[in-house]
Amino acid sequence: FDAFNAQDYYKALENKNKAEDITRVLYPNDSTWEGKQLRIKQQYVLSSASLQNIMRDFRKHQGLGWDRLPEFAAIQLNDTHPAMSIPELIRLLMAEGLDFDAAFNIAARIFSCTNHTVMSEALEKWSEDLVRMRLPRIYSILKEIDARFYGEHRDCTPEQLSRMFILGNGQVRMANLPVIGSPGINGVTALPSDI
Repeated sequence: FDAFNAQDYYKALENKNKAEDITRVLYPNDSTWEGKQLRIKQQYVLSSASLQNIMRDFRKHQGLGWDRLPEFAAIQLNDTHPAMSIPELIRLLMAEGLDFDAAFNIAARIFSCTNHTVMSEALEKWSEDLVRMRLPRIYSILKEIDARFYGEHRDCTPEQLSRMFILGNGQVRMANLPVIGSPGINGVTALPSDI
């Protein structure tokens, strides 16, 4: 208000404009660090807002325990862009008092994923540093998912495991997240489904 009264209109609206930038243009050019930061903010905000809306409706209309949520909500992830929803639902359920195991088991029963291509450039990857910096709680949940996955699959070869981890080689491989955190993935056609 002080900046507006001092006729510094840009400064007065700076925070409002930054907040609106998140939804102003979806899927901006993410070839720069700034573009990557905006893109990850968009994916997180849109995923979190959708999940919070689902949870609010469930709480208001059902009045049941969170373990019943998969009976009332099914979420279809369209490729890797909304995969951030899996750790975010776990985070939100833990904020409601559930432990990690209960939250993960609920999330794993809610999400399904459709894969549109198996081309590596379409399988989204984020810098671990970017996720750790912008989404520290999501990053810690991803680490926990990976650790539990590793614990359940110790019989696999190191080469097999290295291809399946979410975190590795300085990257967060979002395409691996629905493989671990959902009951199934289908392809948009027969070929991606088979692969």
